[in-house]
Parts: sequence; structure tokens; C-alpha cells
Amino acid sequence: MQQPLAAAPFQHDGGPIGILLCHGFTGSPASLRPWAEHLAATGYTVELPTLPGHATNWREMNLTRWPDWFAKVENALLRLNERCDAVVVAGLSMGGCLALRLAQVHPAAVAGLVLVNPAIASADRRLVALPLLRHVVPSLAGLANDIAKPGQNEHAYDRTPLRALHSLTQMWKLVRRDMPMITQPLLMFRSTTDHVVDGSGAPLILSGVSSTDAVEVLLHRSYHVATLDYDAETIFTRSAEFAERVATARPLQGGTR
Repeated sequence: MQQPLAAAPFQHDGGPIGILLCHGFTGSPASLRPWAEHLAATGYTVELPTLPGHATNWREMNLTRWPDWFAKVENALLRLNERCDAVVVAGLSMGGCLALRLAQVHPAAVAGLVLVNPAIASADRRLVALPLLRHVVPSLAGLANDIAKPGQNEHAYDRTPLRALHSLTQMWKLVRRDMPMITQPLLMFRSTTDHVVDGSGAPLILSGVSSTDAVEVLLHRSYHVATLDYDAETIFTRSAEFAERVATARPLQGGTR
């Protein structure tokens, strides 16, 4: 299957501040492409990889697990860290969970975090059956394109692969357990109307991190994929300003940069 251009990975060599963007579960880089292009135009070095099993078909994704997705963004982070003075990691939905995990595993490599409707928990009682259901049913209906603004397409799957979803919930547990390890500045955008991620995770992040600089911004005009929605410009502008601020405040490692 030919991959749409919008769903292709994005990379831009810019200035000394790097930004890694992580897309969501069953999604693609298309959900973050305008954000990546805005940051590149602002002068940042930007990486937006395609996670394994994504932007192909849901059956292929069902063969992947969270360590596969994490390894992809981890490699991108380490590459950015080699050539940038500071790196900010940003993510949408599951991408926010991956960003948090990167900050936990590589604290010295992550200068700050930008989260958009991050997924680290769910109050959906149907997940209780997931450990058994994944062996019986390969997929359920998808939750793509939860966007208030007409004419937008995140190029996500129309099915939710259950073996992959079960693996995602295992990553949630690790990230919640290690939340106090996060000390980096954090900027979180949360849509007040979100049909994919409920509000159970945001308080766990804000109360769980050890960051002294943690800000939540509520988005009143956007649904889950806020990066393609009416509040996108707010996300783009404030995240660029945040990256500049935290990178400037961060001590240069070893005094050599």
C-alpha cells in the first residue's frame, strides 16, 4: 500500500535546538505534520518518525509492541542529542506517553516535554477484558479523526489492533510507576472535549511528576487530534516559545556546546 505523503516521516536540519515529535496509537506523522513544518520554519531541528506498524495497515501493527515504538523514538532522540545543544520531546496521545518514557529513561537527553492529550490511563471498563479478548478478536472499530475542524485527516487506521493495544496498556503501567522520575519542564495541552482519551490521565501526570515547571493549557475548541484542529496554532506557537525558553535555561553539558 502506498503511503500518503502527509503520513511520511518528516526531518529538518535547523538550528541548535532539536524537537522530536511522536505521533499516536494507530496514527501517523500526518497528525503532527503541520506542527513539524511550523517548528522547522521557526528554525528548529525537527524529527518526526513513523512508528513501527503504523501508516501501513492495522494487521501489521498487531505484530508490533510498545518496545518497538519506543526504540524508534529513542533512536531519534539519541541522534538529535548528538547534534543539538538541547532537545525537547513532544507527543500526541500515545506519543505523549512515549515522550514521558523517554524523559524517564534518558533524563539528561530531554530538556523539556510538550504533551497533547497524552494517553497514560483509561477509565474504560472494557479494557478489563483486553488480556483475554486480544486472543479471540484481532481488532475492534477504530477511533480515527476525532477532530472538530472539518476537512482534516490524520491518516489513522479504521480498526484498533487489540494485541498492540494490550501492549500499550503495559507501557502505561511503567510510565505511571516511574512518573516521579520526571523533573523536566512540562507543557501539557488538553482538550476539554476528547472522544478518544478520557480525563483520567492528566491529573496523574500533573500530580506525579517531580517537575517544578509544569503547566496545563486547556483547549476548548478542539477534540483529540488537537494538532489538526481549531487550537493548532496555539499549540504550535506556545510549544515553540516553550522550547526556546527551556533550551536557553538548560546548562550546556560539559561546557563544550
